[in-house]
Amino acid sequence: MIGCIIQARMGSSRLPGKALMKSDSGKPLLYYVTNQLRYCSKVKNLVIATTTNQEDDEIEKFANNNSINVFRGKEKDVLDRYFQCAKKHSFSTIVRITADCPLIDPQIVDKVIEQFFSENCDFATNTLTRTFPIGTDVEVFSFSALNKAWENAQLPSEREHVTPYFHNKENFKIINVENDKNISNLRLTVDRIEDFELIKQILNNISINPIHLEDVLELFSRKPELIEINKHINHNEGFNKSLEEDKEFIKKQKR
Repeated sequence: MIGCIIQARMGSSRLPGKALMKSDSGKPLLYYVTNQLRYCSKVKNLVIATTTNQEDDEIEKFANNNSINVFRGKEKDVLDRYFQCAKKHSFSTIVRITADCPLIDPQIVDKVIEQFFSENCDFATNTLTRTFPIGTDVEVFSFSALNKAWENAQLPSEREHVTPYFHNKENFKIINVENDKNISNLRLTVDRIEDFELIKQILNNISINPIHLEDVLELFSRKPELIEINKHINHNEGFNKSLEEDKEFIKKQKR
């Protein structure tokens, strides 16, 4: 069974509470993530995986109010959160989506899932070599691969960011799905207030369901000034922080 697990929490260090920040229409960002995913032909089972922190009671409340399954687990060890969630729901294939991608394109999600099965691989994604915009990230992996990562991953970056352990081609068969044109310079994720402002502008200008990537590109062609709102932001802030934690972890292991 295919299950889409959306990781979400209120405790973002760079933009606290972003998962439930509201657009000008009054809907929280997490609504847009889940609404977009409802249009995936390959995904029928959605679960929001949040933490056991009290502040994430609001995430659970959102899930319950929108008839979406919710799972609560560890905050930092997101790999464990995914493993326990997938195990509880008996998912054999897991689609990983993060709550900071309100414009996740269901067509791209379906494409990565299709490639995962057609190539009979352990891990399929569109992020290894980026050609799609940041914020349209999709990762698909088998439960057996997740189990192997859960048992063997040690580094903080591997536990927090879930999939880095999969990048070892000796242990896993992996594929990267690429776009026809490299537009990875575009940023449709929400990690800073500027990102949020851009997403609000997009939502104010596009009122169809679902919103596809080509709709956003068409808007950018008409209003190229929108791209300037967040183009200065460094995408890898969070992962780079985890890499520094890896260095400290390795030092402690050597002592």
